[in-house]
Amino acid sequence: MSLRLLGSIDLPAHAKEGGFDHAAVHHGSSRLYIAHTSNDDVDVVDSASDRFRHSMHGLKGVAGVLVSDERDLLFTANRGENTIGIFAAGGEQQMARLSVGIRPNGLAFDPSLGLLLVANVGDPDVPNSSTVSLVDMDQKAVTGTVVLPGRPRWAVYDEVKAAFYVNIADPPLIVGIDANHPSEIRETFAIPSKGPHGLDLDSRARQLFCACDEGKLVAVHLDTGEVRLIGNLSGPPDVIFFNRALRRAYVAVGSPGVVDVFDVGRMKVLETVPTEKGAHTLAFDHRKNKVYALLPATHRAAVFQDD
Repeated sequence: MSLRLLGSIDLPAHAKEGGFDHAAVHHGSSRLYIAHTSNDDVDVVDSASDRFRHSMHGLKGVAGVLVSDERDLLFTANRGENTIGIFAAGGEQQMARLSVGIRPNGLAFDPSLGLLLVANVGDPDVPNSSTVSLVDMDQKAVTGTVVLPGRPRWAVYDEVKAAFYVNIADPPLIVGIDANHPSEIRETFAIPSKGPHGLDLDSRARQLFCACDEGKLVAVHLDTGEVRLIGNLSGPPDVIFFNRALRRAYVAVGSPGVVDVFDVGRMKVLETVPTEKGAHTLAFDHRKNKVYALLPATHRAAVFQDD
């Protein structure tokens, strides 16, 4: 066994359809932030006691949530109003709300430059609307836009190369953008599986882990460009997190409702842990090796300890 169930956290009931989306932990304050899309809220959980604290309201269609421990910042992608929110993590005071592209979703942050990348899904009826917006934290302003070759999903930042990487659903690609010169796409990796979705990074081994809608887990070596299949998933995935200490990847699969746990070194599935149908998103506390699976049918978060 890998994931051991500790219990669950009751969260507010859904006000409408939509459930949960991305979530992230701020380690300095031991707070877990959960995009509660159906409520236009971010739910705040005390990750030390695993108890619900309160909700942050008025974030229409919030889908993306990202935390910077280095700068104690919380970012939200508010897909229903084409904005991002910038908050003081731990205290939740709003510092700014900015207009970005159409239907923002994926987020990645360079703490050294104070540069936030926002991946905008776009509108199929609006040409060239699948973009990334670059937001300067010092100026609290959008300072650049890059048109993407297709609809983006999630994004990550690699401090070694000072580069952002963004999943593209179709055509199946990962694109790289130089954080120091973010005016164009610097490199492109073709992904041999349909629908790149969840994305995370092993900075030490120089690998991106990409979970694809076709039910495949793929690795991309950032230094050599090698792309390899790690294994088959239980179904179409969404969120993936990489545990650097244990060298495991956790992949949320909403149908049938499981977390697939991979040993990425041996390219082997360690176990498949039942969650709940529709549970397509996770959070990961790397300091405590705790995984939170968000359960939309019962509006709870299941809490697992990885042993």
